[in-house]
Amino acid sequence: MRKSLLWGLLAVMTMLLAACGSASGQAESLKEQTSIGLVVTESGLGDDSFSDSAIRGLERARDELGILFDYREPEPEDLAASIDALVQNQHELIVGLGFNAQQPIEEMASKYPEQQFILVDGVSEKKNVTSITFKENEGSYLIGLIAGMRTKSNTVGFIGGQKVPLIENFEKGFTSGVKEVNPDAEVLVDYIDTFSDDKKGAATAQKQIKDGADFIFPTAGFAGVGALKKAQEKGIYAFGVDSDQFYIAEEAVVTSMLKRVDTALFDMAKQLDEEQPFTGEHIELGLQENGVGLAPIRVITLTAEQQDRLDQASGKGNNE
Repeated sequence: MRKSLLWGLLAVMTMLLAACGSASGQAESLKEQTSIGLVVTESGLGDDSFSDSAIRGLERARDELGILFDYREPEPEDLAASIDALVQNQHELIVGLGFNAQQPIEEMASKYPEQQFILVDGVSEKKNVTSITFKENEGSYLIGLIAGMRTKSNTVGFIGGQKVPLIENFEKGFTSGVKEVNPDAEVLVDYIDTFSDDKKGAATAQKQIKDGADFIFPTAGFAGVGALKKAQEKGIYAFGVDSDQFYIAEEAVVTSMLKRVDTALFDMAKQLDEEQPFTGEHIELGLQENGVGLAPIRVITLTAEQQDRLDQASGKGNNE
C-alpha cells in the first residue's frame, strides 16, 4: 500500500517536472520569437479607421507568419516614452502611426541607431527609419467623382481633422474629383482640429447639411465617425476613410476611401520574416501600387456611364 503510494507520488512529481520543463521551453521559445511593436494614433483602437487597419495587418502577420506584436495607445505627450518602452521589449521593428509620431520616432531612432523603425504617414531622413506614405489624393479623387456625379443639391462637404499637409491632400483630391465632373458644384470645407471628438464631427456635419450638402466626406479619425452617424440621422450620403466604414452607418455610407495600412504593415512583417534588410527607404503607395482604393459601393447604384467614368479613373477601365 505504502509502496503503491510512493510510486504514485513519484509519478506525479515526474509529470510536474516535465510540465515545468515544457513551460520553460515554451517561454524561451516565445521570448525568441520575432515581434513588432506598434504605437497607434491618438484616436486609439476602435476608431474603425487608421489604427484598426494597422492592427488588422499585424494580426494577419501573426496568423500567417507567426510574428507576434504588442501595441501602445499613448497620449501625444507620452509617445516617446511608449516607443522607448517598446524598444526595451526588444521588438525587431517599432511602428509609429501618423504624422504626430514622426518627432518621437526620430528621437528614438537617434537614441537607438541599431533599432529599425517604421513611420507611417511621414518621411524621415534617418537611416534606420523606413517611411511609408500614401497618395491620398488619388483615392480621394475617386470619392470626389462619385459625389460630383450624384449630388442633387450641387453642394458637398469635406471635414478634415486637422489642417496639415496630409489631410489637405485628401481635400485636394476630393475637390478635384468633384470639379472634374461637376464644375458648378460647391465644396464646403471645414477643419475641426481634432481626430477624437466625435461630437464635434457630428456638429460640423450638421452645419454642412444645413448649408445644403447632400454628400459628406470626413477624414478625421474617430471624429469622422460622428459625422457619418449624423449623415445617416439626417438622411444624406457620406463616405468613409482609411477602412471600410459602411457598418458605422449602413444607410449613409456609399463607399470608403481605403488606405491600406494593413497591407503595408503586413508587407513589412513579411520583409522581416524573410530577413530582407531595411534600408531607411521611402515607400509611396497609390492606386497603381494598390495602396489606396475604394470599398464596395453600396446604398446607391451608379449608372453604366458613371461606373465607366469611375473605372477609367481608378485604372480598371479599358485604356487602349
